[in-house]
Amino acid sequence: MENICNWDNCSEKGQYKAPVEKDNSKKYMLLCLKHVKEFNKNWNYFSGMNDAEVCEFIKSDMTWHKPTQGFSSSDNFFKILWKTTLADELSRSNFKHQFKQYNQVKFSQNDIKAFSILGLSVGLKWEYIQKKFKKLVKKFHPDMNLGNKKYEDKLKVITFAYTQLKNTYRINIDT
Repeated sequence: MENICNWDNCSEKGQYKAPVEKDNSKKYMLLCLKHVKEFNKNWNYFSGMNDAEVCEFIKSDMTWHKPTQGFSSSDNFFKILWKTTLADELSRSNFKHQFKQYNQVKFSQNDIKAFSILGLSVGLKWEYIQKKFKKLVKKFHPDMNLGNKKYEDKLKVITFAYTQLKNTYRINIDT
């Protein structure tokens, strides 16, 4: 069955979709090439909106119209990750007592990569790793970089590198 153009008094084949509403719904009409060009030339998504509504739409569009969370919200990805990352069960005295054999640690390729990401030499003492991590967190924190996505992504990588080393050092303490 062939679809007919939905434009008034047109009997051409309707092959091209044109939205019926501005709400991003799946509702559309089918138009012929001539009428879809006419439709597109006159289409203005923002017609009927005032300046404040247009600005709000553009701002919301930056996050794909999904709600965002403040950095301090309880379920923010970074807050959860850092809370678990920085909640070191490795107390300083316990760590020093149990882990005197630094030179016997076998580092994996992921550990070596993690040291590189943090800008550290392989095999440094845990205290130096912690200090460097805290310094990098302050440097790449979203609030310090106006929410720049580049820094946010860099901070995720740094946090995962720190977690990798934390797990490696913990495993070597427990064995």
